[in-house]
Amino acid sequence: MPRQVFHFDRPSRFVAGTVGQPGDRTFYLQAADGGGRTISVALEKSQVQVLAERMSELLDEVATRATVLVPPDVEVDDLEPLTAPVDEEFRVAAMGLAWDGEADAVVVEAVAAGEEPVEEDAILSDSEEGPDALRVIITPAAARAFVARARRVVAAGRPACPLCSLPLDPAGHVCPRQNGYRR
Repeated sequence: MPRQVFHFDRPSRFVAGTVGQPGDRTFYLQAADGGGRTISVALEKSQVQVLAERMSELLDEVATRATVLVPPDVEVDDLEPLTAPVDEEFRVAAMGLAWDGEADAVVVEAVAAGEEPVEEDAILSDSEEGPDALRVIITPAAARAFVARARRVVAAGRPACPLCSLPLDPAGHVCPRQNGYRR
């Protein structure tokens, strides 16, 4: 079956967001263009966190090596919820991140999970076979905005237990540092 790549070149919006309450949230990447097309892909909280960190590192590296204007860290300006309805196109298995020097842009690709593990050469490739993907090309400023929002979304979860650092449920949790007693 041919590969479907949802391609967004400088979308009007590219964000990480969630649906649900802390402790029971589903994380999404969502890209939208000005024509009303919106694509949402589900992923794990840790994938959002790693993508934000790697994107920030990439931008810092580009700022030191290139003559491209890369803005410093920015405040979150897009506090709107994900665009509804949030229809999951696929669940992300792997992601790729690159700098396109010709376009002076960040390239993000989220690749769908499938029956087989995702091969590394399938990420950021233009092959016609392989898993579906969401490919987004964004400016350095949009990338900094993505990082700021993604960090805020990740941090908005449940508070951590002061003893073991595991997330606290509203009803408490069984703390391993207290030999299984509820905290």
